[in-house]
Amino acid sequence: MTPTMWTQQLTTALERAKIVTVMVVDEVEDAVQAARALVRGGVTHLELTLRTERAVDAVKAVVDSVPQMTVGAGTVLTVQQLEQVKAAGAAFAVAPGFNPKIVAAADQLGIPFAPGIATPSEIEAAYEAGCRLLKLFPATPLGGVSYLKSVNAAYGHLGLQYIPLGGVSQTTMSDWLGLPEVLAVGGSWLAKRDLIKAQQWDEIERRARDAATQIAALSGGNGGAV
Repeated sequence: MTPTMWTQQLTTALERAKIVTVMVVDEVEDAVQAARALVRGGVTHLELTLRTERAVDAVKAVVDSVPQMTVGAGTVLTVQQLEQVKAAGAAFAVAPGFNPKIVAAADQLGIPFAPGIATPSEIEAAYEAGCRLLKLFPATPLGGVSYLKSVNAAYGHLGLQYIPLGGVSQTTMSDWLGLPEVLAVGGSWLAKRDLIKAQQWDEIERRARDAATQIAALSGGNGGAV
């Protein structure tokens, strides 16, 4: 089984970007405007969560309207949702938990997929299913950076990579990115739902620029938008 179809190109781009904005949107046009604001600020990877009725339509709209943005789908819980986001043009999909049925369907559909894990047993199950990129969720309530360092100590030789999500902030982002096993972080603070509803595009752009600047400093000037 392939490692859930993650291409080297997609993985490298995500590693360079180092951050994925996580968004919950209620209106399709708001998703497009928020994505444009993020790109202006230097953030080019987005996870649109399937928690609202317009989410799949929003994925397609951002894919079609904001080509600079790499658009993924989050909270993917069913095979039908996988099929929908694949048809909408999503570049990748993630879930809060590990469901072997979804992993198998993602491989069959050819869409890169990262399941959520929280425990050693889930890491082992995901590894057995062919997954090498995992979403640590909820990252901060589980114990933060120290938890991931401890839990991955037993699996470091496997070369697993993680995207921590859930409680990550600009304050803790640098700590997470300091771990070699962390490919990128997921951040909802960049484009929070209330900011999107209020159409605060300038504020979203500012938050994205602050994050991109911090990432560039961590990378010796080589981070930021890709």
